[in-house]
Amino acid sequence: MYYESLEEIPLIASRAGASIFVLPPSQKLNLKNAILIEPDKKTVITIEQIREVLLKLNTKQLQDIFIVIRPADLMNDEAANALLKNLEEPKDKVHFVLVTDAPSRLLPTILSRAGLYLQKQPLDLKTISLGDAKAKELAKRLMVAKPKDLVLLAEEITKPKKDVRNNALTVLSIAIEMLYKTYFLTNREIFLKKIPKFLTAYDNIAKNGHIKLHLVADLC
Repeated sequence: MYYESLEEIPLIASRAGASIFVLPPSQKLNLKNAILIEPDKKTVITIEQIREVLLKLNTKQLQDIFIVIRPADLMNDEAANALLKNLEEPKDKVHFVLVTDAPSRLLPTILSRAGLYLQKQPLDLKTISLGDAKAKELAKRLMVAKPKDLVLLAEEITKPKKDVRNNALTVLSIAIEMLYKTYFLTNREIFLKKIPKFLTAYDNIAKNGHIKLHLVADLC
């Protein structure tokens, strides 16, 4: 499902018991009467944090309240599972708003219980804030590359000897953003289905994995 502008989010969220919005981490949300759940010590959202908020919801709500979980993909499995019943049978005037830029990292059980909302926007390389023109061009080629092309592309991406890992991560980040935007523009599932592979490659390389190996093996 799509929305045109950020101003639509409060209305969409107020009409649903649970919703997921694909947004970058830096994007602010304007939701009144909101309770924010963020990662504990910036690493993970725990079951204790979820339970603490759920206890506050035992009393009858007189006005709409929004439980904002951000980034939702940092919930551990216990925390996510603790939410399931509340997402499936939300209480009156209680709205769960899950915000993430990586919806593929959410548990399938979470995705099945909440509407997923993407902002519709055109693909415009000028709106990509990361990287220079060369990185954007490599990312554009990488997102449509066939398996047989990946070896040569990996060689080209790692050709600069300075800051190789960060360069590769930048190209992958741009490609991920392009895949989202291309999906918004075309509504073709093929672009959305590619995103988990790119996220896997990014994570493996960020963890000091072999750059060329993961650019080829993870994206095949």
